[in-house]
Amino acid sequence: MRGEGAVDVTAALDPVLRVLCGTGDADGDPPAVDLARVRLVCDWIQYRHSFREPIEVRTIEPATAAANGHAPRCAVEIAIDLRRGADEIRAAAPRVLRATAAEPAVPLEGWAPGSAGCVWDFNVLYWQHLRLWEEATGRGYESALPGGRSDARNTDGVRELIGELFAIWDDLAERRALPEELYVVELGVGNGSQAAAFLDTFMEIDRARGREYHRRLHYLMCDYSPHVLELARQAVAGHAGRVSSLVLDAVHPMTALSFLRLKVFLVYISNVYDNLPTDELASLGQREYVVETRAHLPADTAARIAAALPDGVGVDALPGLVRKLLRLGPALLAEAAPGVFADTAGAVGFWRACWEGLRLQERYVPLAGLDTYEIGRGVGGEALRPLLSASGDVRLHASNGAVASFTETLPLLHPYGRLICHDLFVTDPDQYRTGFRGPGKYDGSVVNWVNGPLLAHLGHRHGFDVRFAPFAHRAGSNVQTMTVQVRD
Repeated sequence: MRGEGAVDVTAALDPVLRVLCGTGDADGDPPAVDLARVRLVCDWIQYRHSFREPIEVRTIEPATAAANGHAPRCAVEIAIDLRRGADEIRAAAPRVLRATAAEPAVPLEGWAPGSAGCVWDFNVLYWQHLRLWEEATGRGYESALPGGRSDARNTDGVRELIGELFAIWDDLAERRALPEELYVVELGVGNGSQAAAFLDTFMEIDRARGREYHRRLHYLMCDYSPHVLELARQAVAGHAGRVSSLVLDAVHPMTALSFLRLKVFLVYISNVYDNLPTDELASLGQREYVVETRAHLPADTAARIAAALPDGVGVDALPGLVRKLLRLGPALLAEAAPGVFADTAGAVGFWRACWEGLRLQERYVPLAGLDTYEIGRGVGGEALRPLLSASGDVRLHASNGAVASFTETLPLLHPYGRLICHDLFVTDPDQYRTGFRGPGKYDGSVVNWVNGPLLAHLGHRHGFDVRFAPFAHRAGSNVQTMTVQVRD
């Protein structure tokens, strides 16, 4: 709000307050909102594409049951995206605020906590059918990242990492405690550039030092997308004898990697946790809530999508087509609905249009208590209490998918092993109070910042030291490096 390019907050809030008071448009009547129960919040949504409109209206469901036959009143939160600018907010205010109690134009699902929403089915669809998406867009998925590449893929960082790994192995070898097989696991291999850089540099350093660690190395590339794994295999073709590849759900690494318990010297993860399902929880007025979401298509978006389909396929058919798309994928959808889609390319076009227009309606539903909420298997909601009760109102990610992946990965580590993860981590709880941390859209996938203090707490509870540091090899990057190893 200060300095060059400062936001004129007054200009952004004025049209909202005018409509709420009934003086903002020709209708003149205020919306059916009790101003005493309105909570106004402002965000700066940094993502170029997100699930948010310039103004969002969220009900805050009452915590008490109905009394004397009268339902308790809901409070309302009105959220404004200041990045959109006063003109866009002014145009949206009458339309949005007069529909506070209205159903979305084309709902695609019922209410559920965020991690159970269909946006994550779209996320799965993207990785399962990435090749079709890239063919339609004409670009690789990494081009959607800031700078068109992952910050974590850096040769200087690779060389430093291998040097630290060799130091550990040299020390164990001197004590005759080094296993014959040396395991390295990479979760989320991207296009294979990280694996190729690691293996090329590893061979170079090993030859220079004469350790012959390369012949004992087993490098496991793991990814959810078969297409991504195939690209990665091509990138490391020169090291085929040392590399294995596994199709793996990063949320549950133990399902495929349990045979490596206590054997892995390095687990390397880059830009994976921010792409895993998560709920959001909030503390408002010293009461805890879970944020429930409902995906929908706005009226104008739905009309535009339906207009591109054959005559007779109206807006009311879109939810069913979306469900079939998420269940079958675009190629089988084209076969199952030949009267709607001429070919796979047509189904991919429908997929892209729905994803671009997809929005999330949100509401706050009270929790009976944090002890009734489960973050993941064996991880109760009480782990979030220090973050939710620190001071004032806050909304944060439970990072359910990241927590599940993290807690299942720790048992894989050798007592001298490490987990290195480059990702979008919140490292200070106050960051949730001062900025928007997702969800956003990266190409066809979902991105959220990851609750670093929660992972650190869980790591400490399991006997691991968890540290965060800014990514060392590119100034100004939002990426943080998390290092995890057994506590001394």
